[in-house]
Amino acid sequence: MILHDLPAGMHTRRVRIFLAEKGLSVTTRVVDAVKGENKTDDFLRMNPMGRLPVLQLDDGTAIAESLAICRYLEALHPQPPLWGEGALEAARVDMWTRRMEQQVSTPMADIFLHSGDFYRSRIVQVPACAQWLREQVSQTLAWLDRELAGKPFISGPSYTMADIVAQCAFVLGKAVAVRIPPEHAHLTRWFADVSARPTARA
Repeated sequence: MILHDLPAGMHTRRVRIFLAEKGLSVTTRVVDAVKGENKTDDFLRMNPMGRLPVLQLDDGTAIAESLAICRYLEALHPQPPLWGEGALEAARVDMWTRRMEQQVSTPMADIFLHSGDFYRSRIVQVPACAQWLREQVSQTLAWLDRELAGKPFISGPSYTMADIVAQCAFVLGKAVAVRIPPEHAHLTRWFADVSARPTARA
């Protein structure tokens, strides 16, 4: 297998952390998106959307989208479980992973899209959109802080894919000046804990 990677990417970081939590080693090929290597004919044949990460299997099959890659790897290597064990726990992890994707990760990415220097010459940025999203994220952080009261991780007692999605989003948040307010004590504690894990720098 080859993991086509973007070191600074939020979604690619998810897969690297997931692999590290599983104790798995995969051959990695860094794709330089600044130079447009993800828009070459060879890359687009593998993933027509031109996005990273992509996991290329030994038979040439390509799996794109970070969550799909992680689900594939979980099926091959179920321990330690990062998508939950049993029907109820798996559903709970999936529910929280979707919430973190929709309510935290996607808004953070869109703030970066509409305010980051990287996209300034690539798209028509709408600063008002970034500002509106910041306000939405602020409300989300207050909600998530309340949800984390009394439990160590986002979906419950164990570190899961939901935590990985959220922690990668908050790393990107630092780059777009979206930080966890100090009054959100439960969220602050959670982020300190997940950031201290040996896999956090994967």
